[in-house]
Amino acid sequence: MNLLKVVESSDVEVKPFILKDFIVKQNSKNLLETVSKKELKSLAREIGLEYSKEQIDFAKKIITAYLAKR
Repeated sequence: MNLLKVVESSDVEVKPFILKDFIVKQNSKNLLETVSKKELKSLAREIGLEYSKEQIDFAKKIITAYLAKR
């Protein structure tokens, strides 16, 4: 059971609601994630895929562009 406390209006502090105080500023550079060729190669090996250098390059470009656009 929750306890309620009754207070007088003079005991309550009223402040204006400022939305900016609740919004966290994020730097767009911090949001940009990158994928390395080494990560792509190790992932391909883990799931048993064969790949060529061109395929890894293409996958890296596509994933990097997708993450930058997001």
